[in-house]
Amino acid sequence: MTAEPAPVAVEHAPEHAGAHRHKVAVSHWAVVRLALPMTLAHLSTPLLGIVDTMVIGRLGQAALLGAIATAAVLFDFAFWIFSFLRMGTAALTAQSLGRGDTQEQHATLLRALLTACALGLLLILLQQPIATIGFSLLGASVEVTQSARAYFDIRIFSAPFVFINYAAVGAFTGRGRTDIALSVQVFINLLNIILNVAFVHGLGMGIEGSGLGTLIAEFSGAMLGLFLLLRGQSLALRGIPPEMLLAKDKLLSLFRLNADIMIRTMALMFAFGFFTAQSAKQGDVRLAANAILMNLFLTSAYFLDGFATAAEQMAGQSLGAGDARGFRKSVAYTSFWCFLFAVVAFVCVMTFGGLFIDMLSTNEPVRHAARDNLMYAALTPLAGCLAFEMDGIFIGATWSRDMRNMMLMALGLYLASFYALRGLGNNGLWLALLVFLLSRGLTLAWRYRTLSARSFPAAQSSAFAPTAEASVG
Repeated sequence: MTAEPAPVAVEHAPEHAGAHRHKVAVSHWAVVRLALPMTLAHLSTPLLGIVDTMVIGRLGQAALLGAIATAAVLFDFAFWIFSFLRMGTAALTAQSLGRGDTQEQHATLLRALLTACALGLLLILLQQPIATIGFSLLGASVEVTQSARAYFDIRIFSAPFVFINYAAVGAFTGRGRTDIALSVQVFINLLNIILNVAFVHGLGMGIEGSGLGTLIAEFSGAMLGLFLLLRGQSLALRGIPPEMLLAKDKLLSLFRLNADIMIRTMALMFAFGFFTAQSAKQGDVRLAANAILMNLFLTSAYFLDGFATAAEQMAGQSLGAGDARGFRKSVAYTSFWCFLFAVVAFVCVMTFGGLFIDMLSTNEPVRHAARDNLMYAALTPLAGCLAFEMDGIFIGATWSRDMRNMMLMALGLYLASFYALRGLGNNGLWLALLVFLLSRGLTLAWRYRTLSARSFPAAQSSAFAPTAEASVG
């Protein structure tokens, strides 16, 4: 059984003596049970930005709101490009669970935590060149850049804790314990809200208070996640042989997997960064309006991403167990729910988008500009739902090379669309983003059939033609 050419070695690792393969139980309820906690947990990423945006936006200054948006782009690049710590950990943990290899689950966790600490410290050491290059490329106004830099200089110290949280959430997800992942993220969000309001409005610390509040919340969340993750497992973790933890073949395979996911994520963040940079060239008001609409998009995206995470866990465990039928059913069920909730997200944005805009800004020109393009933000979940779903499947199956290649292809189409439509101004920018989302999903779906047939050569795989049994759960 092979997942793709040159697959990660852990997919073919021999089972320990006495280990039993664990097939995932696939049903509509199982999908919802996994997805809904992670839907809420994934919302933590845009919610951290939304809380910062809301608290600063209530000050009524477009430049400060633009500063939060600009700094958020840098953290998207600086933090999200390392989201392979969550994705890779979840996929490899789920596959180990499917094979019944408990020791490899623990080894995967330790490798992820060590990598998280090392990468977090590296970003702190490189904070000056990251800020200098990043703000220069974004090209915002002097006033926006100065305020954004004040926020950046504080929040960058949260890097190790953000990465530890990525690894912890990945481990919880791979084991199917999305409820614990949700608890940690809710804790981070609530603490972030309390501290931001207290520091910005209570103590009058301005944008620096927003950065400090988010830093403390992310540190506290990482500590809670570690406590819950390591509770009762210290002996098992200490019992992992160093030669297993540092095995050359596993480390090289892990590096290839993570490198592919990192390139994919960098391309995704470049696309969003390009969007913000083009918004900044249209002035502070347009930048702030697009920042509000992007928060709407990210909220919808992470809402749908809960079902992608369910696909990630179910597909990974099914592949590890060699369960072709379970793999097909997991794809069919999670796809159904992802598309259904995309429609719900569209209706919600169209219905409540105006209220959302008013909550995030008191500046009337910003509100008016945001309402002009609300339809585009509403269309993003419909355009992107297939991409989110396919991402979960490809990550769980560790088809990382093809996921990377399809992302780069979609990015090329995005840039070509923007330059072809730039005469339409901000409308052309949003249309290009919709092209990007659609092309990601369609190209991944195109590769899916070939890769699933290769992974289960004895089975006929078709995610979008579910059996009668799949249709009734």
